[in-house]
Amino acid sequence: MPIAPDSRVDLDRFWQTIETSGRIGQGRPGGLSRLTLSDADKEMRDQFVAWCQDAGLSVEVDECGSIFARRAGSDDSLPPILIGSHLDTQINGGRFDGIAGVLAGLEVVRALNEANHVTKRPIVIVDWTNEEGARFSPPMVASGCFVGKYSVDWVHDLIGDDGTRFGDELKRIGYDGSRPCKAGEIDAYFELHIEQGPILDAEGRDVGIVTGGYPVRGMRASFEGKTAHTGPTPMDLRRNALVAGARWLTAVDDIGWDYAVHDGKATAARLTAWPNKPGILSDTAEAVCDVRHPDPITTRVMAEKMRRSVHEAAAVAGCTATIEDEWEWGGDIFDAGLIDSIRNQAIRLGVNWRDIQSQAGHDAYFLATHCPTAMIFAPCKNGITHNNEEHCEPQDFDAALNILLHAVVERADRD
Repeated sequence: MPIAPDSRVDLDRFWQTIETSGRIGQGRPGGLSRLTLSDADKEMRDQFVAWCQDAGLSVEVDECGSIFARRAGSDDSLPPILIGSHLDTQINGGRFDGIAGVLAGLEVVRALNEANHVTKRPIVIVDWTNEEGARFSPPMVASGCFVGKYSVDWVHDLIGDDGTRFGDELKRIGYDGSRPCKAGEIDAYFELHIEQGPILDAEGRDVGIVTGGYPVRGMRASFEGKTAHTGPTPMDLRRNALVAGARWLTAVDDIGWDYAVHDGKATAARLTAWPNKPGILSDTAEAVCDVRHPDPITTRVMAEKMRRSVHEAAAVAGCTATIEDEWEWGGDIFDAGLIDSIRNQAIRLGVNWRDIQSQAGHDAYFLATHCPTAMIFAPCKNGITHNNEEHCEPQDFDAALNILLHAVVERADRD
C-alpha cells in the first residue's frame, strides 16, 4: 500500500535508539568517546546490527568494516537508495554527530514497516567506518575507499595512534567483512546530520537543506631534524623537528586569521614528535592542518600559502619537510534534483527551513562523486560539536526525520 502523505516517523522510538547509543562508549559527562574499531565501537555495531535484523533487514559488512543493512524493494533488481552516516565518535565526542544519521535511516525503515509500504527500489542503511579519523587518519577512509579514492590494502595498513593496524583491528572486533568495498550502481544517497554550526539554532530554524560544502584542503607533513642535548647545543646548530612543526602550525593559524573576515578558517589540528622529552631535541615531527573558505578560488590560495609555509617553517628550524598526504572535498557537489525534492517536502510539511552550506567533512562528500547525493541538517544547541556538551532535544530532529522519510520514499518509488 502507498505511504500516506501525512505519515510521520515515531520520534519517541528514534530517541530511544539515541539514548541507547549514548550509553555505549561514554566519555566525559554527557558525551561519547567511541573511537572506531574499539571495543565500544564493536558493542555499538552489534547493537545496530541487532536492530536492523529485528526490522527484517539483511546485513552485510564490507572489507573496510562498513555495515550495509538492506530492505528489499518490490523491484529488487533496481539500484538502491542509500541512507548513511557513522557510529564512531571523536575522543571527546557528542551523542549525535553521525549517530543521528545512521539511526535516522533505521527509523525511516521502521516507519515504512509500520505503514506496510514496500518501496519500488531497495533501501540500504550504511554505517561508514572511521568517518572521524580520530584513531586512524585521515577521516572518511571507508567511504573514500568505497568510491575508489583509496585502496583496501592502503586502508588496512593505516596505523593508529596506539600503534594498532586498521586491518588487524577489523579482525579483532569481528567486522572484517567479505563484501567488496566497491560502489556498484546507486540510485541516490541521503545523509541526515546535525548542523555542527550555530546558524539553524540562532535563527530558530527547524531544518537546513544542504546545497554544498565549504571547499576544504588538508595536508599532513613530516619534519626531520636531529636529536641533540638541549643544554650545550648552540642555537645555530639545532635541528629541532618539534619547532619546525610548531612553526608550521602557527603559520597556518595566521592564514586563517588573514581570511577570517570573509569566513575563511585554517586549523592547526595536530602535532606529534619524537622523542618529545625534556633534555633532548626531537628529530621527527608530524603535523596536520587544513584550510577552508566558502569561495573555492580563495581556498586554493589559502592552500598554496599553507603548502609554502611547510618548507619555510622547516628551513627556519634547520630541518627538512615532506608533504606526506593531501586531501580535498566540498564545493557544489550535491544533486540539484535531490535538493529540490527535499526543499519541496519541507514546504509541503510546513516547516521553517533554509538553504545552508556544510562547513565540516562528511561521508556524503565522497558519495557525491559517485551518485546523486543530498544532506539534511537538524539544529544543535549553539552549534557545539566534537565536544561532550553537544546537545539536541528530540524535537530538534522532528522536521529533518520526516522530510527524510518522504524524500526517500519519493525517490525510491518513482517510475
